[in-house]
Amino acid sequence: MALTLYVDTARWRAHHKHVQEQFPGLVPVCKGNGYGFGHERLAEEATRLGSDILAVGTTYEAARIKDWFGGDLLVLTPYRRGEEPVPLPDRVIRSVSSIDGVYGLVGARVVIEVMSTMKRHGISEQDLPQLHSAIENVRLEGFAIHLPLDRTDGSDAVEEVIGWMDRLRAARLPLHTMFVSHLKADELARLQQQFPQTRFRARIGTRLWLGDHDATEYRGAVLDVTRVAKGDRFGYRQQKSASDGFLVVVAGGTSHGVGLEAPKALHGVMPRAKGVARAGLATVNRNLSPFVWGGKQRWFAEPPHMQVSILFVPSDAPEPKVGEELVAHLRHTTTQFDRIVDR
Repeated sequence: MALTLYVDTARWRAHHKHVQEQFPGLVPVCKGNGYGFGHERLAEEATRLGSDILAVGTTYEAARIKDWFGGDLLVLTPYRRGEEPVPLPDRVIRSVSSIDGVYGLVGARVVIEVMSTMKRHGISEQDLPQLHSAIENVRLEGFAIHLPLDRTDGSDAVEEVIGWMDRLRAARLPLHTMFVSHLKADELARLQQQFPQTRFRARIGTRLWLGDHDATEYRGAVLDVTRVAKGDRFGYRQQKSASDGFLVVVAGGTSHGVGLEAPKALHGVMPRAKGVARAGLATVNRNLSPFVWGGKQRWFAEPPHMQVSILFVPSDAPEPKVGEELVAHLRHTTTQFDRIVDR
């Protein structure tokens, strides 16, 4: 009995090919928990796509994935002096976001990140004059820019990239390759047309692996069902049942990521109102689970356990049976499945 990730494999891979066609020179990204699929699986899928390079988050991920992917590995986290050394093959390319970082990687293959309006990390325009001497002792694979997802000020992503292209060109720095993130296909095409001598390579993770929501589905198996009457006590904290119904034990707990949620940026009145309502319900131990039964998301009977969750299903809903599965609306990047089934 497991929390299972079901994959409509043909549909999932058709989406990969569609994205690849939209973004020539695509660099697949495999970081964190492998977008819910795991590093090994995504390395296999990147190989199937014919990718010559795979982007990973950290040097530790590069060390784990090097035996599953035979092409170049681009580490997205910038190098910092004093970091723990991790043995890596020469086909690993390090990202660098400072002049000091470039000097610290003598002989290495590097991609230099420039500071975008994300303001996360990257070299500044003032750093450019110092780059000429700094890059003499490294193997420069190109520059990179990581762009924001939303542009609430109405600015243009393409114009931001063009601005940096102009600065790099004015500084007489090599512009053979520019790695970009969070651009649309038509925006990438505009850049490629304007700078035909530069190869633009889009680093894509979420859109590639998770862009077709209907290609995947999580389901948790029902392990036990116990009928309860109003006032019956149950669970670790011996709470009272508010009404007649069923306690349903389903595969999927905190070790799987059930009950964990990344903070969200809320825009508009309605999303904020819903957030306030959820917070209010939580103060009286009413928390909606990700599991669906009888066409409705069901409430947690109590906070999820390590490997299972206990749900309350009211008596007016169909009684779940042991062995049946409940669809679970889970976030891929915070979920760890027990098994994956291709179908």
